[in-house]
Amino acid sequence: MRLIALMLALLAFNAAATQDYALAPRQIADGTWLLEGSTDNFAKDNGGNIVNTGFIVTEAGVVVIDSGPSKAYGEAMRRAIAKVTEQPIVLVLLTHHHPDHVLGNQAFADVPIAALAGTGTLLEEQGNAMAENMYRLVGDWMRGTEVVLPNQTVEPGVREIGGHRLRLLGLTGHTGADLAVLDETTGVLFAGDLVFYQRALTTPNSPGLDAWQADIDTLEQLPWKTLVPGHGPVSQDHAPFAQMRDYLGWLDGLLRDAAAKGEEMNEVIRAPIPERFAKVNLSRYELIRSVSHLYPKYELARMPRVDVPAQ
Repeated sequence: MRLIALMLALLAFNAAATQDYALAPRQIADGTWLLEGSTDNFAKDNGGNIVNTGFIVTEAGVVVIDSGPSKAYGEAMRRAIAKVTEQPIVLVLLTHHHPDHVLGNQAFADVPIAALAGTGTLLEEQGNAMAENMYRLVGDWMRGTEVVLPNQTVEPGVREIGGHRLRLLGLTGHTGADLAVLDETTGVLFAGDLVFYQRALTTPNSPGLDAWQADIDTLEQLPWKTLVPGHGPVSQDHAPFAQMRDYLGWLDGLLRDAAAKGEEMNEVIRAPIPERFAKVNLSRYELIRSVSHLYPKYELARMPRVDVPAQ
């Protein structure tokens, strides 16, 4: 019995040892650090670490941008921050309510966690279901993770924290409640999931691709120097915006033309993906999901209204 117990303990230890996010902060500007995730899908071999999070070390303390996909990630993030600075964490800003950005909130329950009002509402409505789905997708990485709602509401505008002038923008294209953060002091723009780069965008809560295109225009016109997308590599040029605008335009045109032809959903998901998006990870997978999310609205827009008499 002792041998069996020892073997089980060793197995448990080995499993825990393999579940290490191994977060390595990379400095991208003065006092500004990035924790870069992969551009893959959620999987048990990555623990859901497919997201870019970050933090800004100010004279007044540390501002965290998104808390990650699990309690364990949030805890690993706090350890990573502690290796960079002894400054206390004074604020967590959530860009939106999707699970990879907010399920690390438990690790920051002792500090203000702030988000747009709509983000708090969406997380309250959808958080438990999203957490359950994450448990299915990444397994033990989610152990102990529970939904923690933001405890502060932020309004769009400028907020000064420890010598950093943060411009907070309330946008809508990705989820209906999307916070982008421009640090005017360093020029770093944390765009959240309004910008995906070299990774196909996700659309489960998007109010419409036209709203998203308008947000891209708004963000690109800001006086940024370094762009941090929600997913994908950091950039100092406009390539992520060009790719987003191109991809959104192609997707909108595809859905619009398919609806005009009366195509079924199972036909649309098999549409050829342009060669220029060949290096955009998960393009086919996310096209299938986007068709399921968005195509019914395009079909509805093509239907004649029955309450209007024919001329």
